Amino acid sequence: MKTILTILSVLLALGAGPAAAQGESGMDMMAAEPAVLEKAIFAGGCFWCMEPPFEKLAGVVSATSGYCGGPEVNPSYKEVSSGRTGHAEAVEIVYDPSQVSYAELLEVFWRNIDPTDGGGQFVDRGSQYRSAVFTLDEEQKRLAEASKGRLEETGPFDGPIVTGIVPATAFYPAEEYHQDYYKKNPLRYKYYRYGSGRDRFLDKVWGKERGR
Repeated sequence: MKTILTILSVLLALGAGPAAAQGESGMDMMAAEPAVLEKAIFAGGCFWCMEPPFEKLAGVVSATSGYCGGPEVNPSYKEVSSGRTGHAEAVEIVYDPSQVSYAELLEVFWRNIDPTDGGGQFVDRGSQYRSAVFTLDEEQKRLAEASKGRLEETGPFDGPIVTGIVPATAFYPAEEYHQDYYKKNPLRYKYYRYGSGRDRFLDKVWGKERGR
């Protein structure tokens, strides 16, 4: 009996008792609990150019190119690019709100588009390249409208802000070859981006405040 009590005392001192084991399991379960992720959808012209600024943000899990804002189901790139489906090229952002907020995503969005252009974005013309914040709930709508209002009051743009803030329709991922195009085809992407005039415009408007 004395030997058994001695062994139990040693085990308890080492933290091997039932309570310690239970506590460790509880901590492990808490540590393994997945983060609650949220989504945001933005349209800013060519979706190739809208993935990189979001993907570099801490807390962003993914940025998927796709189509939003039109009634047709599962449209193709060819159909959307014709301008007949009503969709816009867009990106769906999946993010961890404990690391990056929706308000911060909005700030990145505004600094990567021309919100005064109602006919497209830069070299790409037509409603399929329009800028828009596609809101998923009332809180996103409230934050987007407040952010747009601040941009109108204090932003660097001379013209009115025409970017729409509208309820999101179904988001359809674009074809696989469009995903992370800037990584898969870096030379073609850089050539397109330079030729589009996007960076020249953003650098002129925002200067050092733009960020990258």
